[in-house]
Amino acid sequence: MKEFTEEFLKNINQLVENNDREGAKTILEDLHPADVAELLQQLDTDDAEFIISLLNEDTAAEMLMELDEEDRHRLLENMPNKDIAKHVIEHLDTDDAVDLIQELDKEDQEEVLSHVDDVEQAGSIIDLLKYDEDTAGALMGKEMIVVNENWSMPECVKRMREQAEDMDEIFYVYVVDDDKKLRGILPLKKLITHPSVSKIKHVMDDSELISVKTDEPIDEVVLAFEKYDLAVMPVVDSIGRLVGRITFDDVMDEAREQTERDYQLASGLSTDIETRDNIFTQTKARLPWLLIGMIGGLANSVILGGFEAGFATNPTMALFIPLIGGTGGNVGIQSSAIVVQGLANGSLDLRHASKQLGKEMGVGIINALTISLLVFIYNCFRLEPTNVTTIAVSLSLFSVVIFASVFGTFVPLTLEKLKIDPALATGPFISISNDIIGMLIYMLVSSALLSSLG
Repeated sequence: MKEFTEEFLKNINQLVENNDREGAKTILEDLHPADVAELLQQLDTDDAEFIISLLNEDTAAEMLMELDEEDRHRLLENMPNKDIAKHVIEHLDTDDAVDLIQELDKEDQEEVLSHVDDVEQAGSIIDLLKYDEDTAGALMGKEMIVVNENWSMPECVKRMREQAEDMDEIFYVYVVDDDKKLRGILPLKKLITHPSVSKIKHVMDDSELISVKTDEPIDEVVLAFEKYDLAVMPVVDSIGRLVGRITFDDVMDEAREQTERDYQLASGLSTDIETRDNIFTQTKARLPWLLIGMIGGLANSVILGGFEAGFATNPTMALFIPLIGGTGGNVGIQSSAIVVQGLANGSLDLRHASKQLGKEMGVGIINALTISLLVFIYNCFRLEPTNVTTIAVSLSLFSVVIFASVFGTFVPLTLEKLKIDPALATGPFISISNDIIGMLIYMLVSSALLSSLG
């Protein structure tokens, strides 16, 4: 991994200022496209365009795909659509080309595709654009080696050579039948050890064939890659015809984006933002949940205002308000985080939701007993065992912990059932809800005890 020191950046800036193309080109030759992308993020647009002009087209195209969407848009917005087609799209795999084209306006998309000379590539891109964004079809590429099960070995080798000419990497050789349906994989070892076999179907391997359908949600694709430790996975249509493949690097990018989205959602951010985003963008993403939190705080003040008489009779009650609210929020976030993690990695199935609720109820009871007992012992020394606050705090904590445990489990399971991102349940939503319910429980228990004990 390349680290850009101040001296290195100063040297690059000097070369750019002096228009020293050869000197800059010599430095760039040793850099990976991802390192070039990181370098460009630290330069202004004019300097970045100068650097790009020194790269060969394959490296430049790959480098653009390593950039963040905002930086890529900054560099492409002044580039004619014809140049985007000739110097970028035609040098990308179809899956990357689709990702880039989707960032353009509808009119620009059509114009760029009209300038792509490779009719087969343009057709593949158009086909991929038809799939829903969050499905395997939108993530797949068309570059792969495909052979027919009825071909002889010599014909197979010939066809493979023809298909491999325009490919950078070959992961597997896929075997299909006359109807293009996926039948198996041809291990490259078989090409060497069985050169005279009559037909490919006699040596293909179909024992560990794992594929995914085009309409499969991307979340399921990510889980499949993790479960089976795959480097690449074939994609088939609804009747089993081979239509593409998904590589591990595409899945890693998607998994990272999902993690970032879930983390930001759990932190109370309504949209995806970066540290470089302007003040307005960041405010728009952060303000909604802050306003909801403000409403939750106002609701708490209303609840507390309704029990002013209790505070006047027993002012000590007010000292334990942060304890009740904080404990309920922490327990709820713990419970929801466990459920969200289980749903994300596939270890928790909605069919076992009742079992998870029962387990969380058991954990909640144990935690509630432990916490309420420790607080009771503490208050016995500080106050008195028969003091209303001593009893009210312990009873309230017991109830709040159990409620928060069940609520923190129930909410993400319900959101998953409704096809809503359950990560929403690990952040402010749970915290605010438990805070309000916790205060209500505390006030009701305290009032009931004050009334009964006179």
